[in-house]
Amino acid sequence: MATQAISVSEASQVSEVRRAATALAQRVGFSEVDSGRAAIVATELATNLIKHGGGGSVLASLFSEQGREGVELIAVDRGPGMRDVSACRRDGHSSSGSAGQGLGAIERLSQFSDIASWPGLGTVVVARLEKSSSAGQAASTADSRMCWGAISTPKPGEEACGDAFSIASFRDGQPAILVADGLGHGAAAAEASTAAVRLFAGAAGKDSDPVDSLARIHDGLRATRGAAIAVAYVDLGRDRVLFGGIGNIAGAIASPGDVRRMVSHNGTAGLMARRVQAFEYVLPAGGHLILHSDGLSTNWSLDRYPGILAAHPSVIAAVLWRDQNRGRDDATVLVARARPS
Repeated sequence: MATQAISVSEASQVSEVRRAATALAQRVGFSEVDSGRAAIVATELATNLIKHGGGGSVLASLFSEQGREGVELIAVDRGPGMRDVSACRRDGHSSSGSAGQGLGAIERLSQFSDIASWPGLGTVVVARLEKSSSAGQAASTADSRMCWGAISTPKPGEEACGDAFSIASFRDGQPAILVADGLGHGAAAAEASTAAVRLFAGAAGKDSDPVDSLARIHDGLRATRGAAIAVAYVDLGRDRVLFGGIGNIAGAIASPGDVRRMVSHNGTAGLMARRVQAFEYVLPAGGHLILHSDGLSTNWSLDRYPGILAAHPSVIAAVLWRDQNRGRDDATVLVARARPS
């Protein structure tokens, strides 16, 4: 589903963030107590943006990973950042004269949280909340091998997002990833990208490589306005990625000190694809697979953010969304990292 990007620059907007988090929690069947946890975390994230970040955005969505599902809330700002993240996480620490309970409360009430901050370059705080009854759930075979984060926001002024993404499994439970960008924007674009996700998920475990998936989706989108698509099959046993694309979905492998861009062919799935081809790339230890639509600039680098590749993929996705979002189209970015064996 699409991510809700809620701007927060004044106290009156905190309630909007709280309502969005509560609505998402209820959508996935949270109890009243668990929905209350989500509301408190949302309030703390939004309030911290005003107090410490000079304003920013809260990105609210649902997540599904490792057989778990719930609500993901990401606060992102361009504020002064933190010089000592560990100190700021401790209850009682405050740089604004408040009680200093915000980050501590977020960490206690969330099943997972992560914080990354750079002096002068802002802060990202990720919080994931699950139903209390989900603790100890078994991880699914494919998801347990990778962790990932994704942000997918509609063009400003549009309700429907013309982009979509999916993570499925192919042979031996290995992960396969799709990002689709429906031609144009709005409801008709969303129809095309949603159809691409449906075709991709329906073929999970059947297609042997990205070429098969690309061809299947290309044929299946002929009744729609078409979409740019990219598919990545990750072979974790061989530290390899097979990647293929039709249109302008960008793919890259980012590892410490290096970014390798991957190759897509011109065209629009469902309309015209003169060549369907996949390329093999090395996915080194500590490497991240990054796919994004053309709502984000391709001229990015992670070198400005020391240590970012050690953060959760949702942090990386949020930084790219914040800094590379063109602001005039749907914008989707997905970041995936193999878990240590």
